[in-house]
Amino acid sequence: MTKYQAVGIGNAVVDVISQCDDAFLARMGIDKGVMQLIETERAEFLYENMTDRWQAPGGSVANTIAGLGALGLSTGFIGRVSDDELGHFYADAMAEVGTEFVNAPRSDGALPTSRSMIFVSPDGERSMNTYLGVSTELDEGDVPEAVAGQAGLLFLEGYLFDKPKGKAAFERAARAARAGGGRAGITLSDPFCVERHRADFRGLLRELDFVIGNEHEWCALYETEDLGAALEQAAQESGLIVCTRSGHDVVLVEGEETETVPVHRVEPVDTTGAGDQFAAGLLYGLATGQPLAVAGRMGCIAAAEVIGHYGARPETDVKALFAAEGLI
Repeated sequence: MTKYQAVGIGNAVVDVISQCDDAFLARMGIDKGVMQLIETERAEFLYENMTDRWQAPGGSVANTIAGLGALGLSTGFIGRVSDDELGHFYADAMAEVGTEFVNAPRSDGALPTSRSMIFVSPDGERSMNTYLGVSTELDEGDVPEAVAGQAGLLFLEGYLFDKPKGKAAFERAARAARAGGGRAGITLSDPFCVERHRADFRGLLRELDFVIGNEHEWCALYETEDLGAALEQAAQESGLIVCTRSGHDVVLVEGEETETVPVHRVEPVDTTGAGDQFAAGLLYGLATGQPLAVAGRMGCIAAAEVIGHYGARPETDVKALFAAEGLI
């Protein structure tokens, strides 16, 4: 029996967002447009220097799951937060958007809840400074088989692959989902993450039904600059292969079938969450039995919506946008 149409496992990160100019980034020593991992002291310093900040529950796969919940699917999220102010904010905020936050805040750890300080410059670029905190401690004990085993789709976050216990949690969850008749997949997350764990990622791919990555991540995984060759090899090792190419056509490969989905460019306000909501649209299509080309187009529509405003989660009725294009 499928209780959840989609379940995600990933970093439970509170996004703290503020606008700034390039001079502020230079003054703070922030590299523009990239994600940097920071320690506690740096996190506190940047937080204190943020003006007009607002916060939202974030984390790549959590954003995707929230997007799926907003589209009307039954969703759950597996992640770790601490029993602190941001941890309770996170759990409550996920519940408010209709996603069951499976794990209670932990009171047994020294690490605080994870947070990412996101500075958005006038051109829409976001510079992320992430303090990983307690979320990276997620292990097999955080994965209830009753949840993973009742997921129609299980979506894993590549960032959590950085620790052995995260890998073990993934493998447990993927086995449970597939044993229950569900499909399991992953987002590659980051080319540096892929390079650090190339052999493990490729081993995991062989046990998964779908994999989403961008052109840099796929090329890093197969140590080539030839994207076509990388995707051809990936298609032999896993089920559905999805490749996004910033502002260019999306490529989907499943067995002998290849679909190229055109991207209609829009002027970004804030690119935060574009990949996360692309995944939400795509997975919504898969969950509802749409053809590959339609699922890919749904991903592009959801991504275009989220870059049209600040924040990483949808603000308009994305399902209505699908209907306007005749997709549903």
